[in-house]
This record gives sequence, C-alpha cells and structure tokens, in this order.
Amino acid sequence: MTATYNQTTRARTIALAGIFQAAALVRQTGQGKMRDEFATRASIASILKTDAASVEDVFGGIHCLRVGLETLATQLGGESRLRDMELTGYAITLMHLERKLARDKSMLDRISSGIGQIGTPSRDLEARDPALVAELAELYRQTISTLTPRVMVHGDPGLLSGTGTRNMIRALLLAGIRSAVLWRQCGGNRWRLIFGRKGILESCTGLLREARLHGVL
Repeated sequence: MTATYNQTTRARTIALAGIFQAAALVRQTGQGKMRDEFATRASIASILKTDAASVEDVFGGIHCLRVGLETLATQLGGESRLRDMELTGYAITLMHLERKLARDKSMLDRISSGIGQIGTPSRDLEARDPALVAELAELYRQTISTLTPRVMVHGDPGLLSGTGTRNMIRALLLAGIRSAVLWRQCGGNRWRLIFGRKGILESCTGLLREARLHGVL
C-alpha cells in the first residue's frame, strides 16, 4: 500500500468513489437488499491490486465504479434531502481509521503480509466465493477491527448475526480502507474534501459521462 499515484482531482475522485462504493455495498448487505455483484467484485478485487499502474486499474476501469460514482454524486450534489447521512458516516469513519492505520507501521505490515498470503489479482475473484471473502474478513477482524472508532453497521439484526453476512461486510470494509489509502496516496485529505468539493463533483459528473460514452451505463 505504498504506491504513489497522480495527485489530480480526477484521481482523488476515483479513490473517493471507491470509498462510497464500499459504503453503499456494506449498507445493501446489512439491510438484506440486492447487492450489485459487479461492483462487489470490483471492490473486493481492489484489495489485492496493490501494484496497479493507475488509479483506474485498481478497480479494473471507471465502469467498475458506477455504484460509487453515482453515490458520490448524490452525496455531493446540491439537494441536501437526497444525501444519506448513514453512507457519509461510513465513509468518514473509514477515512478516519485509515489515518490511524497510516501511523501504525506494524499493522500496515501485517495487512500487507496478509494480502500477499491470500493471493493475487489472478485468483478467482467471484464475489460470492465464501473462501476468499472469509479470508479478507478475518484479516480485517485481526487488524482494522481493533482500531477505534469501529464501524457500526446498521441493518437487519438477523442478517447481521449470520457468518456469511458478517464476512462480506468486513471484506467490503477492508475494500473501503483500500480506497481510503488510495485517496491519501492521490493527495487527498480533509481540507481537499471540504474546499475542493465543487471540483470533485464536477470530476465525478465527467467520470459518469465517460462511462456512458463507453456504453457501460
């Protein structure tokens, strides 16, 4: 997780969309809603892509961030009634945890080693693969889950108590941390998010348009 990427608004927007995509998928999972499997696969795969050539490659292309870009556009848009504070809360907590993680070299090394042991991007990354999801979930439980504040996921108590659901949520939260690391590597920080909001929204709109031009959406 030590790579450095282009520090442009476009790159930071892609990373931020990755955080919001993970947050949206976590909520879908916790509430028992139909989860976007394409987005799930892309987010989980991003965890293992530690040496991607570009920010886009971390996710497999802009089209793989449709859910995240749409969520980010809504959250940053002008209509406050459309914003979802639960999703924002997840995203803020993930970014806060990443800042703590960045100061803990021992934990960073454990995560890096764990990812290396789990596999490479060439491994079957089917989002429904319980073995892969369980390994990533356990890595999250042993590392990020020990930091505070913990991400408090809201949803159906019956579903949240199930092993499969817990594993998927933890794996997706690890994907969110991956995107938060990427956000920092692209020069992202709290002040850029606060004062660069307009530029990020414009970039997000352009990225969605770009995906449409490629016939993805």
